[in-house]
Amino acid sequence: MQMEFRLPMSMQTDSCLQLAKYAGLKEANSNSNFVFSPFSIYLGLSLVGCGSSGRTLSQMLSFLKSQNIDHLQQVGRQLVDSVKGPLVNGGPSLYFVNGVWIEKSVNLKPTFKDIVNIVYKAEAETVDFLNKPLEVTVDVNTRVEKETNGLIKNVLPHDSIGRDTRLLLANALYFKGEWKERFDKSKTKVSEFYLLDGSKVQVPFMTSESDQFACSCDGFKVLRLPYKQGDDYRTCFSMYIFLPDQRDGLRDLIEKVASDPGFMDRHLPVKQIQVRDFWIPKFKISFGFEASRILKGLELPLPFDENEAELTDMLISPSSDGRNLYVSGSYHKCFIEIDEAGAEATAASTATVVQPFYLPTPIDFVADHSFMFMVRDDLSGVMLFMGHLINPSAVGN
Repeated sequence: MQMEFRLPMSMQTDSCLQLAKYAGLKEANSNSNFVFSPFSIYLGLSLVGCGSSGRTLSQMLSFLKSQNIDHLQQVGRQLVDSVKGPLVNGGPSLYFVNGVWIEKSVNLKPTFKDIVNIVYKAEAETVDFLNKPLEVTVDVNTRVEKETNGLIKNVLPHDSIGRDTRLLLANALYFKGEWKERFDKSKTKVSEFYLLDGSKVQVPFMTSESDQFACSCDGFKVLRLPYKQGDDYRTCFSMYIFLPDQRDGLRDLIEKVASDPGFMDRHLPVKQIQVRDFWIPKFKISFGFEASRILKGLELPLPFDENEAELTDMLISPSSDGRNLYVSGSYHKCFIEIDEAGAEATAASTATVVQPFYLPTPIDFVADHSFMFMVRDDLSGVMLFMGHLINPSAVGN
């Protein structure tokens, strides 16, 4: 069953690689930290796909690497079922909220309403975009903040809703896990982290003398940090750090990862080795952006085009059976925090990844310059977060 689940989940990751490349390089060129969620981006887009038809549907299916509407719903259901709420009994804290808001002058078609409620577990609500755009913005932000225990604030910018808005998608994802093996706080020390522009900042670094899941590849190294699993054996979360050998190698690494589907899966460490000099920085990133602006510049312009979008299976509209409806905005916000917290336990390896080349001797892993990272479920392959760290002393964009 897990193998059947992993195949569509790889599609979920691959479909967002171009977004990762486009947005990641933009933020790297601005010397900014970046994090987004392939998980929530895919869910939001697949929901729109289920209400599309014609060329818009074909474009959605192509971008999402899906065969048809039934397959799209199957993947969506599996994704939603994999994250039903905060994990308990020692597992990571995982909060996700997904919502659809529509202008009150239109209604959801019954079939699409069932998809929204049953498959995607999303809240669908009619609102008054025409007369109360600011009130709707406040309501959406308040609801997201409440659903995430105050961890995600202002997912919608104040100017994101206008009188011509007919459909709005918004989602937010928060993750914080405890390491399987604790980092000793007494060994954390402040040291230099090198920025892309050649300057340096002083930030706290964590270390451990234990063997680590790590490997050395061509031009970069990879570290796996397993999270404490708790009592839920359906998931096994890990964080991966992709550290370029060169201090200015982040941009080249982003290009390499995003241009080769399956690249990450082929370069994940599957066994523990001795790491001599081992330091990774503590960091916290809060990042929000309007995903629709990026997607329109890639291979998915139609759903966001007011003249070309065919959202005919989504809403009952008083005008042309919904042909004037389009996605006016898709907003996304993530928060991730990395520190020493964790409970001691034996680290587990998985059999679901390809073993890369390993050096016969111990390696060093000193993450004192910009790197990429991801957080994923190793059992299903679901990628929750992907991003890069350029400056550990900066929190948000």
